[in-house]
Amino acid sequence: MQLPRSPGFDLSGKHALVTGASSGIGLACAAALAEHGAEVTLAARSADRLREIAAQMRAENRAAQVLEVDVSDVTATAQAVANAGPFDILLNSAGSARHSPVLDTTAEDFDVVSDLNIRGAYFLTRAVADGLIRAGKPGSLINISSQMAHVGGVERAVYAATKHAVEGFTKAMAIEWGPHGIRVNTICPTFILTPLTRPTFDDPERRRWVEDKIKLDRVGKVEDIMGPAVFLASDASALITGSALMVDGGWTAD
Repeated sequence: MQLPRSPGFDLSGKHALVTGASSGIGLACAAALAEHGAEVTLAARSADRLREIAAQMRAENRAAQVLEVDVSDVTATAQAVANAGPFDILLNSAGSARHSPVLDTTAEDFDVVSDLNIRGAYFLTRAVADGLIRAGKPGSLINISSQMAHVGGVERAVYAATKHAVEGFTKAMAIEWGPHGIRVNTICPTFILTPLTRPTFDDPERRRWVEDKIKLDRVGKVEDIMGPAVFLASDASALITGSALMVDGGWTAD
């Protein structure tokens, strides 16, 4: 008898596009994918920062390239993806948040957050899928969503709305592109300590709210997202599509 063998997490020969790669979750996921053999294209608005990261990755014998792009500019992003692709893997960590009570939300705040979190993510995912379909290749497309795509939170109505939308189009895209071998999933982190979330953690009341909700009794680190990113990018998750991988320390278990 021959025992079954795990497909493994090797990403050798795969080309990955990671947006929001200049810091935080995006940077961590880019490092994780490269560590497992993928050639990584680092994408963000800050080219100087990306070049610094790429140089450090190359010094560690990891393949890295730089693509300066603003995901909220959907036309320019689609062209950049077409020129640099096709990409076997998308890890979209580009995102924005402007928190406020609902009655204080401005139309500008709503538009800025939704333009990047929904419109930008939608058309970025479409652009990568288009390249794969034209090339006749399968792929794994991953959007960084949030636990707030499954619950609500004080002063987070706009952010939660955008992430709920990401979950919706992820499921629809997964159905539509499944016949092409293209998988589409999300990773839903809890509060991860990054520059973006620092104001929340600096507020004692908000920090207590976060810590009370996380059943594992600690806040998240970027390292907590690296394993899930490699898993969803690799053949180890070959039958997973249209799903949300919760990395929330038990927040949504209630």
